[in-house]
Parts: sequence; structure tokens; C-alpha cells
Amino acid sequence: MGIIIKNICKRFGDFIAVDNVSFEVKEGELVALLGPSGCGKSTILRIIAGLETPDSGEIFLTGKNVTTLAPQKRKLGFVFQHYALFKHMNVEKNIAFGIEIQKKSKAEIKSKVEKLINLVKLQGYERHYPDQLSGGQRQRVALARALATETKVLLLDEPFGALDAKVRENLSQWLREFHQKLNITSIFVTHDQNEAIEISDKIVVISKGRVAQIGNAKQVYEHPNSKFVASFIGQVNVVDAVVKNGQIFVKGANLELKLPAKKELKNGDIVLLVRPEDVIIKKKGDNTRDLLAIIKRIHYRGNHYEIDCLVNGMELKLIEYKRNVFQDNWKENQKIFLNFRTFRTFQAEEGHQHLHRKLKETGYIE
Repeated sequence: MGIIIKNICKRFGDFIAVDNVSFEVKEGELVALLGPSGCGKSTILRIIAGLETPDSGEIFLTGKNVTTLAPQKRKLGFVFQHYALFKHMNVEKNIAFGIEIQKKSKAEIKSKVEKLINLVKLQGYERHYPDQLSGGQRQRVALARALATETKVLLLDEPFGALDAKVRENLSQWLREFHQKLNITSIFVTHDQNEAIEISDKIVVISKGRVAQIGNAKQVYEHPNSKFVASFIGQVNVVDAVVKNGQIFVKGANLELKLPAKKELKNGDIVLLVRPEDVIIKKKGDNTRDLLAIIKRIHYRGNHYEIDCLVNGMELKLIEYKRNVFQDNWKENQKIFLNFRTFRTFQAEEGHQHLHRKLKETGYIE
């Protein structure tokens, strides 16, 4: 058995930080708690660790109710964003600290520390102090120290948040491989959607202290169950539209779209959520079947280009791979036509402006 969270709630004065949160982490799973800053994800992790006490709800670790247990009795490892290493101790001593508290023999401590140093690939750094290590190396020391007490559950709070992008990417991949090797049950907190998609078995999306959606990366990216999840996971275009008699009309344009299969929408305002990779760009089109647009900016992104377009005052972003950009010779201020391969629809009962305000409140930036 892994981790079971049942209906946990936590208030700080009048502020509701965690609001009736429930989810399960199966044994051996690596699960991401993903959400914008201030959404409650770190508080949930601290409650699981015993560093915060829930106002209500229960926490089960490996089948045991630990809701009222002190942190040191929960037998879990916790890795913080800023490492929390002892500056006056070298790598070897930092890793050995938790085992020494358990009154193990010197031979047992030495053997365990050697194994952990090999596991996190820090051979040759045993005598180095934290200020002699890179950020990635310090984080690996912190991870080894968390594992030293033979924990079955590992909690990581923004473990790579203080690292630069390339180190972060490499360490994320290393953590995925490391986790598979140990088959440990883990939860990590992140606000980085790419990181969550890349390395987790399952994603728990948190919004305003509540669970917004639970699923694997493909489920939450391709089948978001709310406007917030669709706009927060990856990039998305928010397109204002109107439903009239079973047809969708893009606001301010002649483009008419069919309703998605098995989708019923009431007449009135709606929004289309369109991924940039699902926007089709053409040199020639039809004003009744395509959106007339102007290329505003072209951004180089390595293996692809992001193209910002303007449609009746509304900005849309699309992705084109380098070969297509060179082949079609796209330029700024060029007139083009756009259409959509696929899109998600959501009702905007209180109007488009209200919906845009709500999306901004949940972290979406247009």
C-alpha cells in the first residue's frame, strides 16, 4: 500500500489553504502535485509529512493511519527546495546523520553511506562541504540523506526549483530513473507543467486548495475537465465564440465550426481552448471556412518556432517546426489563414469578459 489522503482540510485564520482534498498514491508510484503558486500544494505535502496538522481528514501511509503521529514516527523522507543541508558537515556526515540517530554500528553506517553515495553518483565528493558543491550535487546529497533511514515514502517540495533550466531537466530525468530503480512511493510538488508531464506516473492538479483533476500526463493534457486545467497545463489559446442553432461561430469572424461529436452546448457565449500545435496555418484560405490573420511575431525556440498572430484584435499562438517555416517562408506582417485541428469547448454563462477574469485569477496569463 502507498499513500491515501482522505478529505483533508486546513485553514490559516480565515484563509482556506486546503479544502477537502482526497487522492491516492499507489505503492511505487511517482505522483506530482501540480498547481500555481499559493494553491495549497506545499501545505498538502507538509500535512502528509506531519509538519502541519490538518483541521480534519486522515492520512494513511503504507496502510497505517498516521494523522496524529509525529513527523519522526511516520518513516518518510522529505527533500526541501533549498536542500537544508548542514553546512558544517561534509557529504558523508550529512548522509550519515539520520542513521547515526538510530544508534546503528559504525560499520553499518559506513556501508550504508557508501551505497547511497554510489546510488546518487557522488563518488569522490565524500569529503566536500555543501558550499563546495553545485546546486544539483547538493540536491542529490539531500535525496541520499532522506533515503538513509530506509524510508518507503519520499516527499519532495519543489526539489529542483532553485536550479537553472538545464540542470533541472537533467536532474528530473535522473530522479525518474532513480525512482524506478528503488520502486519507492513518492510525491513531488511542482508548478512546472513540463516537469510534471515528463517524469510523473500521475498528476494531481491543485487549484485554490482543491483537487481540480487527477490523471496521467496524457489525460490532463488532452482531456482537461475544466477551463482552469486546460489553461494551466501547457500553452493554450482562449478563443471567444458563440453557439447558434448547433453551430459555433468565432467572435468577430465569419468562421463557422461544427460542434464536437457528442457535445451539447446551449445557445450563447462559449470559449474554445486550442493548443498552439492544433492551429493550422495556410497561405491561402477561404474567409467563410478559415480565420484571416496577420503574423505579429516569430519566436525561435530551437527545434520549432512559435508564431504570434492577430485575428480581429485577438492574439493566437501557434507552433511550426523549422522545416515548415523555411519551406513556406513565413514573415512578420504577412497575411495568413488559420483553422483548428481540434479544440475543447466550455460555456461562458456570464460572458466572455467574466471568463477571462476568472482564468487570470487561476494563473492563466493571456
